Amino acid sequence: MSYTAPTGALPPSGLRIRAASPDYASGSAPPQPRCVRDTGLELSLIVELVAKAMYSIGKIHLPVLTGKLKLSINVLREALDAMQVGHLAEVAGRGDSDLDVHYQLTEGGRLRAAEFLARCRYVGPAPVTLQAYRDLAQRQSGRQAGAAQVGMAEMAAAFADDVLEPGVRDLLGAALQSRRPLLLHGPSGSGKTTLARKLGRLQTGLVAIPHAILVEGHIVQFHDPAVHIPAPPQHARHSEERRNPDARWIMCQRPLVQVGAELGYEMLDLRLDHASGVYRAPPHFMANNGILLIDDLGRQRLPTEELLNRFSAPLDSGCDQLTIEGGYKIAMPFDVTLVLATNLAPQVLLDESFLRRIGYKILVGPLSEAAYATLFRRQCHQHALACDEDVLYYLITRLHYGSGRPLLASYPAELLGRLHDFAAFAGTTARLSAAAIEQAWRSMALDQAAPAPGAPPPPMTFSADSGTTLYERII
Repeated sequence: MSYTAPTGALPPSGLRIRAASPDYASGSAPPQPRCVRDTGLELSLIVELVAKAMYSIGKIHLPVLTGKLKLSINVLREALDAMQVGHLAEVAGRGDSDLDVHYQLTEGGRLRAAEFLARCRYVGPAPVTLQAYRDLAQRQSGRQAGAAQVGMAEMAAAFADDVLEPGVRDLLGAALQSRRPLLLHGPSGSGKTTLARKLGRLQTGLVAIPHAILVEGHIVQFHDPAVHIPAPPQHARHSEERRNPDARWIMCQRPLVQVGAELGYEMLDLRLDHASGVYRAPPHFMANNGILLIDDLGRQRLPTEELLNRFSAPLDSGCDQLTIEGGYKIAMPFDVTLVLATNLAPQVLLDESFLRRIGYKILVGPLSEAAYATLFRRQCHQHALACDEDVLYYLITRLHYGSGRPLLASYPAELLGRLHDFAAFAGTTARLSAAAIEQAWRSMALDQAAPAPGAPPPPMTFSADSGTTLYERII
């Protein structure tokens, strides 16, 4: 819907939507608007938001209204003065200070607020303009010259517990530096998703995220607490000390948005919630200035080729076209690092032209014996279990090699978690033993039966790091 001025004696604002002032730096929210004009919004829209908030609450204290709409006292007073002139609101009580004022709707104001709510039930922080969002998204892009980058030391620290081969770690670091599309491929359970999510946590710098965006008279709810993680308190306080920020923006870590097999056509565009009259932002839009992770590539509810074609042009141009009611196309920023993860063979999943467009293709495969043993010992420590080296030898030689199962990164945590489950069910203390680890192994899948008792273990292979076998290191 589009916003129109309420009837009555409300004076026309004469305002058009405009961008916020650009005199603020990246990594911080814009300064607080001092008047309605500074918000970039029509006075009529602010009046509508105020009326709906007052309708749902009744008599409302001015500071409460500022907290609900994220607008300054001065902006709200300007709107409330106009509402009093238009006989939509009135002062319900005053205290000792200028801030200690209560307002309530008149009977005419309640009727007008009911009309507003019938059209759009959104009652929350005032939106920012689309142009203001475009400007700030560009300013806080990680592709901007001078943007902080992740170095070798940060990569080494982040992946210290992942027993990654140095070559794989370097490839991941180079891919993150380039911000080109990255494909992680390998067997299920090799740790692709975990690695991708760690890349998300490695992103540097903070970004300002709007609660909502005004798009051609429609409100698009943008901020998602599950995706947009607030900045640590010390960073937020530092930002607030530097300037009085516009509360319509939240300082957050760079987002990591993960979608998987559930991804379908309808999730790639703005979605109108007919019950509320508010649009929901699609996942790839909420990932702006961060990472978009498409997990389980090849299992989505739309063909892989169509999915990648959908993002191909926006990745090149940095702009995506989203649709609102009536088929009207809106140009939106598209500033993401695209990370794809699949357990399917890339040559089967993608043709040669698509593979060429992917900047980095990294195989995340089975671990070496030494790396697997290191990971298992670390998981034992995290699960408060004493690591028995004989049990570790049994796990690798008898269970993994005896069944032909590769040494994947997912096994240690999964097996030890199940060992705790069985112990808790039996009412005993979890303890690492060959029998306990075999019970956990058998529970993982029907086709993962352990070798028959007494079967000789297969010959050990040489570890890449030391030239000795695991068994030789144990004894």
